[in-house]
Amino acid sequence: MDIRDCEIVELSHELHPGEEEYHLTVLNRYVDDMLPGYPRPPDAWYIMSEVAMWSHVGTHLEAPFHYLKDGADCASVPLKRVAGDAVLVDFTDKDVGEPITAAELEARGGGIRGGDIVFVRTGRSGAYRTPQSHDRPYFTRDAVAWLVRRPIACLGADCSGIEKRDEPVQVCHELLFKNGIPLIEHLAHLERLRVERFFVVAVPWRVRGLEACPISVVAFVAHGEGA
Repeated sequence: MDIRDCEIVELSHELHPGEEEYHLTVLNRYVDDMLPGYPRPPDAWYIMSEVAMWSHVGTHLEAPFHYLKDGADCASVPLKRVAGDAVLVDFTDKDVGEPITAAELEARGGGIRGGDIVFVRTGRSGAYRTPQSHDRPYFTRDAVAWLVRRPIACLGADCSGIEKRDEPVQVCHELLFKNGIPLIEHLAHLERLRVERFFVVAVPWRVRGLEACPISVVAFVAHGEGA
């Protein structure tokens, strides 16, 4: 793939400090305030930032360590799981609280190949940063098991999660993570993709002991294939 022949599409929400559901603050300070003795001309805008945030703010990737004590953390997620061929499956017809089943995935996900990154469009990304941000359909455990058997590299959705709301155990997370499959929540702009297949990069921060982190998800679509 020649990147010069691709449309580049951002699939992440922009983050607004102080406006997110999960904590995010950014404090900008002059370099010499943070590093005493560091040279800075008095009138120079030369800053560094202190950032405080929750790991699940915005479009974020959850590593197996999120649910498994011995699972891979963000520093250990293999690149082949977060950079590669991706496929889009549409479930925008699903209402809030409706299940996405294995039979439906099999019927609509015929283009899914082993090793694919799978993105599911529910049409709920417009609810981000609103009181309805957690209104969504959900995946049944059998649906996730169907994806695991492919096997897929990574699963992502344009809503706040894949589980049925208010269930005490996250059975879908557990099944994904036990199979080393990371999860991306709160994808954005999937409607900009007018193709089923594309190339995607969604690499997490390489921080040891971190179970999730916000990421920038970038799709590459060959010109002439629509984006």
